[in-house]
Amino acid sequence: MPTYRHTPADDPRNPMDTTTDTTQIAGHPLTPVTPFGVRIDAAHPGTPITDLPVARLRELAREHHLLLLRGFTAFTNADELTAYSAQWGEIAMWPYGAVLELVEHDNPDDHIFDHRYVPMHWDSMYREQIAQFQVFHCVSAPGIGNGGRTTFTQTEAVLRDADPAHRELWEKATGRYRRAVSDYVGECVSPVVTTHPDGFPIIRYNEPPVGEDFLNRPDLEFTGIPAEQLPEFHRTLNEALYNPRHLYAHTWQTGDVVIADNYTLLHGREAFTSRSPRHLQRVHVLGTPPLENTALTHR
Repeated sequence: MPTYRHTPADDPRNPMDTTTDTTQIAGHPLTPVTPFGVRIDAAHPGTPITDLPVARLRELAREHHLLLLRGFTAFTNADELTAYSAQWGEIAMWPYGAVLELVEHDNPDDHIFDHRYVPMHWDSMYREQIAQFQVFHCVSAPGIGNGGRTTFTQTEAVLRDADPAHRELWEKATGRYRRAVSDYVGECVSPVVTTHPDGFPIIRYNEPPVGEDFLNRPDLEFTGIPAEQLPEFHRTLNEALYNPRHLYAHTWQTGDVVIADNYTLLHGREAFTSRSPRHLQRVHVLGTPPLENTALTHR
Protein backbone atom coordinates (compact mmCIF):
# COMPACT_ATOMS: atom_id res chain seq x y z
CA MET A 1 0.00 0.00 0.00
CA PRO A 2 1.38 3.45 -0.87
CA THR A 3 2.48 5.58 2.05
CA TYR A 4 1.70 9.26 2.21
CA ARG A 5 1.34 12.14 4.63
CA HIS A 6 -1.87 14.10 4.55
CA THR A 7 -3.53 16.50 6.95
CA PRO A 8 -7.31 16.47 6.44
CA ALA A 9 -8.74 19.72 5.15
CA ASP A 10 -11.01 19.93 8.19
CA ASP A 11 -8.02 19.72 10.55
CA PRO A 12 -7.17 23.18 11.97
CA ARG A 13 -3.49 22.37 11.48
CA ASN A 14 -3.90 22.32 7.70
CA PRO A 15 -2.13 25.45 6.42
CA MET A 16 -4.01 25.29 3.11
CA ASP A 17 -7.50 25.37 4.65
CA THR A 18 -9.10 28.50 3.21
CA THR A 19 -11.73 29.01 5.90
CA THR A 20 -12.06 32.73 5.13
CA ASP A 21 -13.26 32.03 1.57
CA THR A 22 -16.83 31.25 2.57
CA THR A 23 -20.17 31.78 0.87
CA GLN A 24 -23.54 30.45 1.97
CA ILE A 25 -26.22 28.05 0.88
CA ALA A 26 -29.64 28.59 2.44
CA GLY A 27 -27.92 30.56 5.22
CA HIS A 28 -25.38 27.84 6.00
CA PRO A 29 -21.66 28.59 5.51
CA LEU A 30 -19.93 26.93 2.60
CA THR A 31 -16.15 26.52 2.72
CA PRO A 32 -13.70 25.11 0.14
CA VAL A 33 -11.94 21.89 1.08
CA THR A 34 -8.34 21.24 0.13
CA PRO A 35 -7.46 19.91 -2.41
CA PHE A 36 -11.03 19.63 -3.78
CA GLY A 37 -14.62 19.64 -2.56
CA VAL A 38 -16.73 21.92 -0.38
CA ARG A 39 -17.91 21.72 3.20
CA ILE A 40 -21.28 23.01 4.38
CA ASP A 41 -21.74 23.49 8.12
CA ALA A 42 -25.11 23.83 9.80
CA ALA A 43 -25.58 27.44 10.89
CA HIS A 44 -27.35 26.06 13.94
CA PRO A 45 -26.38 22.53 15.11
CA GLY A 46 -29.14 20.05 14.55
CA THR A 47 -30.74 21.87 11.61
CA PRO A 48 -32.52 19.31 9.39
CA ILE A 49 -30.43 18.32 6.39
CA THR A 50 -33.55 18.91 4.29
CA ASP A 51 -32.92 22.67 4.78
CA LEU A 52 -30.34 22.36 2.00
CA PRO A 53 -31.82 22.47 -1.53
CA VAL A 54 -30.80 19.29 -3.34
CA ALA A 55 -30.79 20.97 -6.76
CA ARG A 56 -28.09 23.38 -5.56
CA LEU A 57 -26.18 20.59 -3.83
CA ARG A 58 -26.20 18.58 -7.06
CA GLU A 59 -24.65 21.53 -8.90
CA LEU A 60 -21.94 21.82 -6.26
CA ALA A 61 -21.23 18.09 -6.38
CA ARG A 62 -20.80 18.16 -10.14
CA GLU A 63 -18.52 21.21 -9.93
CA HIS A 64 -16.42 20.30 -6.88
CA HIS A 65 -16.77 16.47 -6.94
CA LEU A 66 -17.22 16.09 -3.17
CA LEU A 67 -19.55 17.62 -0.57
CA LEU A 68 -19.24 17.36 3.20
CA LEU A 69 -22.42 18.23 5.13
CA ARG A 70 -21.66 18.56 8.84
CA GLY A 71 -23.67 19.44 11.93
CA PHE A 72 -27.08 18.71 10.42
CA THR A 73 -29.67 16.32 11.76
CA ALA A 74 -29.57 13.61 9.17
CA PHE A 75 -31.08 10.12 9.32
CA THR A 76 -32.22 7.87 12.14
CA ASN A 77 -32.62 4.77 9.95
CA ALA A 78 -31.93 3.37 6.49
CA ASP A 79 -35.40 4.27 5.20
CA GLU A 80 -34.81 7.97 5.90
CA LEU A 81 -31.44 7.84 4.12
CA THR A 82 -33.05 6.09 1.15
CA ALA A 83 -35.83 8.69 0.92
CA TYR A 84 -33.29 11.52 1.03
CA SER A 85 -31.03 9.91 -1.57
CA ALA A 86 -34.00 9.47 -3.91
CA GLN A 87 -34.16 13.29 -4.14
CA TRP A 88 -30.76 13.13 -5.85
CA GLY A 89 -31.94 10.77 -8.57
CA GLU A 90 -32.80 7.16 -9.27
CA ILE A 91 -31.32 4.83 -6.67
CA ALA A 92 -29.27 1.86 -7.83
CA MET A 93 -30.77 -1.11 -6.02
CA TRP A 94 -28.72 -4.09 -4.86
CA PRO A 95 -29.83 -7.54 -3.69
CA TYR A 96 -29.55 -6.18 -0.14
CA GLY A 97 -31.60 -3.07 -1.03
CA ALA A 98 -30.61 0.56 -1.34
CA VAL A 99 -28.37 0.95 1.71
CA LEU A 100 -25.07 -0.84 2.24
CA GLU A 101 -24.13 -1.03 5.92
CA LEU A 102 -20.35 -0.59 6.04
CA VAL A 103 -19.39 -1.98 9.41
CA GLU A 104 -16.84 -4.57 10.51
CA HIS A 105 -18.23 -8.11 10.68
CA ASP A 106 -17.19 -10.71 13.22
CA ASN A 107 -16.32 -13.14 10.42
CA PRO A 108 -16.03 -10.97 7.30
CA ASP A 109 -16.41 -12.64 3.92
CA ASP A 110 -15.06 -9.65 2.02
CA HIS A 111 -12.59 -6.81 2.54
CA ILE A 112 -15.30 -4.15 2.72
CA PHE A 113 -16.49 -5.78 5.97
CA ASP A 114 -12.95 -6.11 7.33
CA HIS A 115 -10.95 -3.50 9.27
CA ARG A 116 -7.98 -3.51 6.89
CA TYR A 117 -7.35 -0.99 4.14
CA VAL A 118 -9.26 -0.94 0.85
CA PRO A 119 -7.34 0.01 -2.33
CA MET A 120 -8.42 2.76 -4.70
CA HIS A 121 -11.25 1.76 -7.05
CA TRP A 122 -14.48 3.05 -8.54
CA ASP A 123 -17.93 1.78 -7.58
CA SER A 124 -20.32 -0.07 -9.93
CA MET A 125 -17.48 -1.55 -11.97
CA TYR A 126 -19.31 -4.91 -12.00
CA ARG A 127 -22.78 -3.44 -12.45
CA GLU A 128 -24.77 -2.78 -15.62
CA GLN A 129 -25.02 0.93 -14.79
CA ILE A 130 -22.44 3.11 -13.08
CA ALA A 131 -23.57 5.24 -10.16
CA GLN A 132 -22.97 8.97 -10.52
CA PHE A 133 -23.09 9.81 -6.81
CA GLN A 134 -22.25 7.96 -3.63
CA VAL A 135 -24.17 9.17 -0.59
CA PHE A 136 -22.32 8.27 2.62
CA HIS A 137 -23.79 8.71 6.11
CA CYS A 138 -21.65 8.25 9.22
CA VAL A 139 -23.79 6.45 11.80
CA SER A 140 -20.84 6.13 14.16
CA ALA A 141 -17.31 7.48 13.78
CA PRO A 142 -14.34 5.19 14.50
CA GLY A 143 -13.01 7.55 17.17
CA ILE A 144 -9.86 9.64 17.45
CA GLY A 145 -6.72 7.72 16.67
CA ASN A 146 -8.51 4.66 15.28
CA GLY A 147 -7.93 5.40 11.57
CA GLY A 148 -10.62 4.52 9.04
CA ARG A 149 -10.47 7.63 6.89
CA THR A 150 -12.11 7.30 3.48
CA THR A 151 -9.72 8.33 0.72
CA PHE A 152 -10.80 10.11 -2.45
CA THR A 153 -8.59 11.09 -5.37
CA GLN A 154 -9.53 13.53 -8.14
CA THR A 155 -8.49 11.77 -11.33
CA GLU A 156 -9.11 14.68 -13.70
CA ALA A 157 -6.54 16.64 -11.70
CA VAL A 158 -4.16 13.66 -11.64
CA LEU A 159 -4.12 13.65 -15.44
CA ARG A 160 -3.89 17.42 -15.72
CA ASP A 161 -0.83 17.51 -13.44
CA ALA A 162 0.84 14.36 -14.74
CA ASP A 163 4.35 14.15 -16.11
CA PRO A 164 3.80 13.72 -19.90
CA ALA A 165 5.88 10.54 -20.02
CA HIS A 166 3.91 9.02 -17.14
CA ARG A 167 0.58 9.95 -18.68
CA GLU A 168 1.64 8.47 -22.01
CA LEU A 169 2.40 5.19 -20.22
CA TRP A 170 -0.94 5.19 -18.37
CA GLU A 171 -2.82 5.88 -21.60
CA LYS A 172 -1.44 2.69 -23.14
CA ALA A 173 -2.75 0.45 -20.36
CA THR A 174 -6.04 -1.44 -20.16
CA GLY A 175 -7.24 -3.07 -16.97
CA ARG A 176 -9.15 -6.34 -16.78
CA TYR A 177 -10.87 -6.84 -13.44
CA ARG A 178 -12.65 -9.99 -12.26
CA ARG A 179 -14.50 -10.79 -9.04
CA ALA A 180 -16.71 -13.70 -8.08
CA VAL A 181 -17.87 -12.86 -4.57
CA SER A 182 -21.44 -12.42 -3.36
CA ASP A 183 -22.88 -9.18 -4.79
CA TYR A 184 -19.65 -8.38 -6.67
CA VAL A 185 -19.59 -10.90 -9.49
CA GLY A 186 -18.41 -10.06 -12.97
CA GLU A 187 -15.64 -8.91 -15.25
CA CYS A 188 -14.96 -5.51 -16.72
CA VAL A 189 -12.33 -4.29 -19.15
CA SER A 190 -11.52 -0.58 -19.27
CA PRO A 191 -8.72 1.65 -20.47
CA VAL A 192 -6.98 3.14 -17.46
CA VAL A 193 -7.39 6.59 -19.02
CA THR A 194 -10.90 6.95 -20.37
CA THR A 195 -13.54 9.63 -20.87
CA HIS A 196 -16.03 11.17 -18.46
CA PRO A 197 -19.63 11.44 -19.78
CA ASP A 198 -19.02 15.21 -20.10
CA GLY A 199 -16.04 14.60 -22.39
CA PHE A 200 -12.94 15.19 -20.24
CA PRO A 201 -10.35 12.50 -19.39
CA ILE A 202 -10.52 10.53 -16.15
CA ILE A 203 -8.90 7.42 -14.67
CA ARG A 204 -10.57 4.05 -14.06
CA TYR A 205 -8.24 1.88 -12.00
CA ASN A 206 -8.54 -0.77 -9.33
CA GLU A 207 -5.32 -0.50 -7.36
CA PRO A 208 -3.77 -3.95 -6.80
CA PRO A 209 -4.10 -4.83 -3.10
CA VAL A 210 -1.06 -5.45 -0.92
CA GLY A 211 -0.81 -8.07 1.79
CA GLU A 212 -1.53 -11.78 2.06
CA ASP A 213 -4.38 -11.13 4.52
CA PHE A 214 -6.45 -9.15 2.00
CA LEU A 215 -9.86 -10.82 1.77
CA ASN A 216 -11.22 -11.84 -1.64
CA ARG A 217 -8.43 -10.42 -3.74
CA PRO A 218 -9.75 -9.50 -7.20
CA ASP A 219 -8.15 -11.00 -10.30
CA LEU A 220 -6.43 -8.06 -12.00
CA GLU A 221 -4.58 -7.95 -15.32
CA PHE A 222 -3.08 -4.94 -17.09
CA THR A 223 -2.27 -5.13 -20.79
CA GLY A 224 -1.11 -2.76 -23.51
CA ILE A 225 2.34 -2.13 -22.07
CA PRO A 226 5.39 -4.44 -21.89
CA ALA A 227 5.61 -6.59 -18.77
CA GLU A 228 8.89 -4.95 -17.78
CA GLN A 229 7.11 -1.57 -17.60
CA LEU A 230 4.29 -2.73 -15.32
CA PRO A 231 6.17 -1.88 -12.09
CA GLU A 232 6.78 1.66 -13.36
CA PHE A 233 3.16 1.94 -14.46
CA HIS A 234 1.79 1.05 -11.02
CA ARG A 235 4.41 3.05 -9.12
CA THR A 236 3.94 6.30 -11.03
CA LEU A 237 0.16 6.02 -11.08
CA ASN A 238 -0.10 5.25 -7.37
CA GLU A 239 2.25 8.09 -6.49
CA ALA A 240 0.02 10.48 -8.46
CA LEU A 241 -3.23 9.12 -7.00
CA TYR A 242 -1.96 9.48 -3.43
CA ASN A 243 -0.25 12.83 -3.97
CA PRO A 244 -1.73 15.40 -1.50
CA ARG A 245 -2.46 17.70 -4.46
CA HIS A 246 -5.06 15.17 -5.60
CA LEU A 247 -6.01 13.22 -2.46
CA TYR A 248 -8.58 14.05 0.19
CA ALA A 249 -8.71 11.72 3.21
CA HIS A 250 -11.90 12.25 5.19
CA THR A 251 -11.86 11.94 8.97
CA TRP A 252 -15.38 10.89 9.92
CA GLN A 253 -17.49 12.51 12.61
CA THR A 254 -20.76 10.95 13.66
CA GLY A 255 -23.58 12.45 11.60
CA ASP A 256 -21.40 13.46 8.63
CA VAL A 257 -22.95 13.15 5.19
CA VAL A 258 -20.56 13.01 2.23
CA ILE A 259 -21.68 13.03 -1.40
CA ALA A 260 -18.96 11.93 -3.83
CA ASP A 261 -18.77 12.08 -7.62
CA ASN A 262 -18.18 8.45 -8.62
CA TYR A 263 -17.65 9.38 -12.28
CA THR A 264 -14.54 11.46 -11.58
CA LEU A 265 -13.12 10.19 -8.30
CA LEU A 266 -11.54 6.96 -7.17
CA HIS A 267 -11.89 6.08 -3.51
CA GLY A 268 -10.58 3.66 -0.89
CA ARG A 269 -10.25 3.30 2.87
CA GLU A 270 -7.47 3.41 5.38
CA ALA A 271 -7.25 0.57 7.88
CA PHE A 272 -8.91 1.13 11.24
CA THR A 273 -8.63 -0.35 14.70
CA SER A 274 -10.57 -3.60 14.85
CA ARG A 275 -13.71 -3.41 17.01
CA SER A 276 -13.76 0.38 16.87
CA PRO A 277 -17.30 1.70 16.29
CA ARG A 278 -16.85 2.72 12.63
CA HIS A 279 -20.24 2.42 10.87
CA LEU A 280 -21.06 4.05 7.55
CA GLN A 281 -24.09 3.70 5.30
CA ARG A 282 -23.80 4.09 1.53
CA VAL A 283 -26.34 4.61 -1.25
CA HIS A 284 -25.65 4.70 -4.99
CA VAL A 285 -27.52 7.27 -7.09
CA LEU A 286 -27.64 6.90 -10.87
CA GLY A 287 -27.13 9.73 -13.32
CA THR A 288 -29.81 11.22 -15.56
CA PRO A 289 -29.95 9.33 -17.84
CA PRO A 290 -28.22 6.36 -16.18
CA LEU A 291 -24.69 5.70 -17.44
CA GLU A 292 -24.43 2.27 -19.05
CA ASN A 293 -21.32 0.33 -18.05
CA THR A 294 -19.76 -0.38 -21.44
CA ALA A 295 -16.69 -1.85 -19.70
CA LEU A 296 -18.72 -4.76 -18.33
CA THR A 297 -18.02 -7.94 -20.27
CA HIS A 298 -20.24 -10.31 -18.29
CA ARG A 299 -21.90 -10.81 -14.90
